[in-house]
Amino acid sequence: MTRYVVVRLYSMALTMAGLTVLIFLMLRLIPGTVVEQMIGADAVASPAMVAQLKAFFGLDQPWYVQYGRWVGQLLQGDLGTSWRTGKPVVSLILERLPVTLELTLFSVAFALVIGMAAGVVSAVRRDGAVDNVTRVGTLLGLSVPVFWQGTMLILFFSLYLRWMPPVVWVDFFTDWRRNLTIMVLPALCLGTASAANIARTTRACMLDVMRSEYIRTAAAKGLAGRVVILKHALRNALIPIVTVAGLQLGILLGGTVVVEEVFTLPGVGRLVLWSIYQRDYPLTQSTILFIALLFMTLNLLVDLLYGYLDPRVRYRS
Repeated sequence: MTRYVVVRLYSMALTMAGLTVLIFLMLRLIPGTVVEQMIGADAVASPAMVAQLKAFFGLDQPWYVQYGRWVGQLLQGDLGTSWRTGKPVVSLILERLPVTLELTLFSVAFALVIGMAAGVVSAVRRDGAVDNVTRVGTLLGLSVPVFWQGTMLILFFSLYLRWMPPVVWVDFFTDWRRNLTIMVLPALCLGTASAANIARTTRACMLDVMRSEYIRTAAAKGLAGRVVILKHALRNALIPIVTVAGLQLGILLGGTVVVEEVFTLPGVGRLVLWSIYQRDYPLTQSTILFIALLFMTLNLLVDLLYGYLDPRVRYRS
């Protein structure tokens, strides 16, 4: 396993190197720079002032010089300093990271509980009314856009029914009840598509496992149906489900950008949108790279979890 982890870390390093180039170049394709954002569209500025501002931010240098300076800072463990706030990028990420992690964890919990439960029930009640309803529900869950679903949830629960408080962020340690109340709708919105995906995967895996000989043998021995389903069938169907759940975890991290903006949550995703709008290159580049590293780390942990779930899994580099 040690060799496998080393090889995976090496591939992650190569991927991160490629991502630095991709992120850097794609940001430069967006029209306008931080100088235009600071001056404003209607402001009158002399060419000399514009040139001075570009020189101050290093935008007057060739792109490869700017890229080399950024990568050099990354290799020294420095994510840079935000051009618009003057704060270190690390501190800005750490300020907002708890919100994003809390939202992601709640969404994952919702997706796993609802998705696996729906998938198991759908497989056990195959071709019945429950199965048909579940399959239609998963199709709807995959089809509804996140931003539309979030808007409808806010309108219905907060404005029409007045069940939810206005979305004004409160930290968990300040008022955990209000914090959890605020997180219900965003987690539901973000986790719906993932729950639908996990439910479909769980149903397919359970149907495949339940046709196995050992399942029929366990049932023939007189074991209770719940024991056969949960202890024997579900456990052997977990590896594909864990694979999908691991991928969904990365998708949920990316989805926080939209959900945090819709629900005005002060998370990392909303920070990325703000930095792109402000053309704050150091903040945008390093924050996106941080999210990518977090995603790859989670995928590695999911792969290592396979060996725990199934001792037959052997890691090969």
